[in-house]
Amino acid sequence: MFRMYNVLVTVLCVLWLCLCWFGYAKFARRQAKRTHCIASVMHRHRISWMQRLLYREQFIADTALLASLERQVTFFASTTMLILAALLTLLSASERLFTLIQSVPGVYPATLLDIQVRLILMIAIFIYAFFTFTWSLRQYGFCSVLMGAFPHVKDGEEASEDDNKFVKNLAKIIDHAGHSYNYGLRSYYFALSTLAWFIHPIAFVFSTTVVVAVLFQREFHSQTMLVMNDIDKD
Repeated sequence: MFRMYNVLVTVLCVLWLCLCWFGYAKFARRQAKRTHCIASVMHRHRISWMQRLLYREQFIADTALLASLERQVTFFASTTMLILAALLTLLSASERLFTLIQSVPGVYPATLLDIQVRLILMIAIFIYAFFTFTWSLRQYGFCSVLMGAFPHVKDGEEASEDDNKFVKNLAKIIDHAGHSYNYGLRSYYFALSTLAWFIHPIAFVFSTTVVVAVLFQREFHSQTMLVMNDIDKD
């Protein structure tokens, strides 16, 4: 009876994680089309950045900025590999982890299989994070190549339709790279909330809900977003 109850609790917790994670992602994409958020504001500034490149002869500072973005993603991609190695080690020593967790007072009773399922879930989350970070890194690499082929417009001349199309498309690719980076960061947030599951399923549900609330506040109502929205606003 207890085993069936634990299976039901595990299924409900996984469903709640999927609902919060993918439900929020879908909500954020739709809401970004209706109101200002970090993603929409940054896309506007990326277009402005690319438009200024049309009249520059040297892209030294711009390539340095792009390289800085790549380094951030590279850091998280390499860190993710280290975390995956640690989680796989924990999975191989799950019996010792199970004994350690059960010795902590107040922890929700669980079986060894429950502990292994939670570890496998965290491994799956970080595998997804690694794929999103590496895809973001590749997209930034594409942007570096396209920046090398960037058109140039002389001062006093107007940009052609093809030039403006190039600007918007390159800004869109950088935007896609930024979204992939953001998805990877969200994976970290939800993976951290999964740690609460080792204590109690209710703690996991609460922490996952808090993650959604924090993401919403930061992306749609943070002071940083408001300030960036006021900069160079059309």
